[in-house]
Parts: sequence; structure tokens; C-alpha cells
Amino acid sequence: MSDTVPPLRRSEQLVEEIEERIVTGQYHPGMRLDEQDLADEFRVSRTPIREALIHLASAGMIEMRPRRGAIVAKVSPTRLCEMFEVMAELEAMCGRLAARRITPAEQAELLAAHRACEAARDAEDPDAYYRLNEVFHQHIYQASHNGFLAEQADALHRRLRPYRRLQLRVRNRMNTSYSEHQAIVDRIVHGDSEGAADTLQRHVVVQGERFADLVASLQALQTSDAA
Repeated sequence: MSDTVPPLRRSEQLVEEIEERIVTGQYHPGMRLDEQDLADEFRVSRTPIREALIHLASAGMIEMRPRRGAIVAKVSPTRLCEMFEVMAELEAMCGRLAARRITPAEQAELLAAHRACEAARDAEDPDAYYRLNEVFHQHIYQASHNGFLAEQADALHRRLRPYRRLQLRVRNRMNTSYSEHQAIVDRIVHGDSEGAADTLQRHVVVQGERFADLVASLQALQTSDAA
């Protein structure tokens, strides 16, 4: 698994752009996303639009309905909090198993991913940090050596992608995230399975002030887009 940020394909760029418009309310719940309209708006052919919509449907951001096409899915704040709670538990399980099962080669890959996140943090590039953060977490999923668990964690991680990316725009969140990564790496490398699980759970769960910050960020972006 590479720890660099490869250039995004056009369909991947479209996924991120459409995700952000959904999260910020520009594409509101229940809105129909027409392939041709999107192709005209983004000045591309329908092929990358179709690929992006398929990806967004698999991630649960949109629903594909007979005779209506792609419809923006509705996610309430309560539902969002519930998904983050489940994500935190899945990540904790991955961390617990990784601390017991990680191989020396996987340790080296995890450390390389951590250093790549450090470079993005130092460059103050939240989008690059987010993509490298995904690689970091993927290494932990794989190091659990539980294929089913890794699949479930990856699926929910993809579902929460735009919200986790948005979190990194909160002031000082990148620095905090990186410090939490350091604690996670230390516990996994030293075989502290319960410490790894606890640290990952606290790293991912969005409650209290962190959830209020996320909701405030969403509302600020929605207000900006409406202005």
C-alpha cells in the first residue's frame, strides 16, 4: 500500500466535489442528481459522472431509485452521531487485533504512513492529510488480519469520508489528529491491545464538543453556500 498521495482520477475528484456539496447542503436531501446536468455543470462527459455516482451510491451518500435516478440521501445529526459511534467501535476492534497480529513489515508500513501524515500536517494541507490519514487507517484495518472486520470498517469509513474530511478543517484538528496517531502507533507497536483499542475509539468517536464543532462547521458552510 503506497503512502504517497497519487493524483486523483477525474471521477475521484468529482466524488469529493459532489460529496462536499451534499454535506454542505448545496445538493439537499431528496434532490435528484441528473447525469447530464452534472456533466454540464462540471464540464465533463457523462462517463466520469456515472462512475462518481456509482461510488457515491455504494458509500450511501445517494440512493439509486427506479425511474428517478440518483437521489441525495438524508442523514440527520442523530444518525451521523450513531455512525461515528459504530465507526469508533470498529476501529477499536481493528486496533486491538492489530496490536496482537501486526507483522514487522506492517509495522514499517504503518510508521511510514504516520510520517507521511506528519509531512501533510507540516504543510498545513488538510486535504492531503485526509487522504494520507485514510492510508494510515487502512494499514490498521489490514494489520488486524480479520478480512471481514477490515471490509466493514472500510465500508463505514467510506460512508463517513466527507464528514471526517470536514473535521480536519476545525482549528488545530490536524495537530490533534496527528498527536492521537502517535499514541495509536505507540500502542500498536508495543503490543498494547487494550490501549490501542481505547486510543482508537477516542480518536474516532464524535461526541460532545467535537460533535458540536462538526455540526457548527456544517451549518457555517451551508450558510456560506446560501449567501
